[in-house]
Amino acid sequence: MVLIKGAGEMASAIAWRLYMANIRQVCLIDLPDPLCVRRTVAFCPALQSGASVVEGVGALATRNRADILAAWRQQKLAVMLATDWARVADFAPDIMVDAVLAKRNLGTDRDAARVVIALGPGFEAGKDCHVVIETNRGHDLGRIITVGSAAPNTGVPGSIAGYSAERVLRTPTGGLFETDRAIAEQVHKGDIVGRVAGHPVEARIDGVLRGLIRPGTNVPAGLKVGDIDPRGRPDYCTTISDKARAISGSVLECVMRRCNDPTAWTEC
Repeated sequence: MVLIKGAGEMASAIAWRLYMANIRQVCLIDLPDPLCVRRTVAFCPALQSGASVVEGVGALATRNRADILAAWRQQKLAVMLATDWARVADFAPDIMVDAVLAKRNLGTDRDAARVVIALGPGFEAGKDCHVVIETNRGHDLGRIITVGSAAPNTGVPGSIAGYSAERVLRTPTGGLFETDRAIAEQVHKGDIVGRVAGHPVEARIDGVLRGLIRPGTNVPAGLKVGDIDPRGRPDYCTTISDKARAISGSVLECVMRRCNDPTAWTEC
């Protein structure tokens, strides 16, 4: 059984990749109000709607062990609130993936599962987890690190079509995020994409809204609430990104390394 902490874009790409490799006893856990931007390629919307689909793979919201087993019997992934998972005491994962991407360890323990995999900076392989996956765009993206840490957080978004920080929408202040825009909608430089406590969130480039945080979410100042793709392809909004595919492939490789190691456990 695989437990994935987080149900946003990267976590969902990992769950999708494992599912497509016929590793289907997967449960994702997240907060009641996920700060996910790329909601059309994430399973976290199931926490509000009861179900979600990413590239043909479905997930169901669950509240307890019986729900999880029922979802798996239906060939669906299970999604659950982290607070509910804490009450499922007799469900020990074989593999845990920390895909929260908080840039720091928020409580993942190397002894929490037989294999603990963590994404990005803030973790040290061999201390906090068994394996770290590099998440920084560039030559080492997706690299499997068995000793040491990923590259430090640069604070600079990866470049797409020559745009980096300009393509990211951030909140000017804290408060409730409101918008009548939708993911995959075309926007132009200067358009008001949303508001926080009456303050506008303005597009700085032309493109397609590839991601947008759920309206009604309470957000702090400076948080990423949207992502404009300057390539202008609406179909990219509903398909897993190149970065997420690279990272999820590395997680699958970690799992298969362990499963195919005759000196490791035999139950996978």
